[in-house]
Amino acid sequence: MARIIEEQLGRLINAKRTGAGLSLQELSQVTGVSVSMLSAVERGEKTPTVVVLDRIAEGLDLRLSALVSELETDRVVLRRAAAQDTVDEDGWRRTILTPVVPGVNFEWIRTTLPPRTDAGDFPAYAPGSHEFVVVTEGTLHLGAGGREYVLAVGDSLYFPADAVHSYANRGDLTCEYYVAALIMRPRR
Repeated sequence: MARIIEEQLGRLINAKRTGAGLSLQELSQVTGVSVSMLSAVERGEKTPTVVVLDRIAEGLDLRLSALVSELETDRVVLRRAAAQDTVDEDGWRRTILTPVVPGVNFEWIRTTLPPRTDAGDFPAYAPGSHEFVVVTEGTLHLGAGGREYVLAVGDSLYFPADAVHSYANRGDLTCEYYVAALIMRPRR
């Protein structure tokens, strides 16, 4: 089922892009999404994250909800482990575990921070955005609301994500934590 949705989404984005008279390169410049990612999405080989899909929709001068409403989807969306998007930067590993569900701005992310790694500041999301964090290994230093919180194994924290926030592992052991994020998109 997930492969069918990926293929439908790819065909839809391709049709919208070519209908707007845009090349892959032009859409890439407008969205900040790489040509290779756009091409893989259009071929149905990659499932974009909600953030990437929103950028593509905006680049096509569409609302995300308008784009995905054209998809015929089942109410159940399966995402196999092999299809999860993972970013690995110098041992800092983020994996988006959740499938992309049209109209739902929710992501569940597993992050692993090596010892003495600062993931840096994350920009404020649109008002109404929320993050829930739980630590499963090591110690996490989380900055939110102008304060820093130290979370140990089993600790969890909620914060409104419409402000700059940060994550760091200042310890000597690997830190693993999960983020459940509801990221709102600003209205155009």
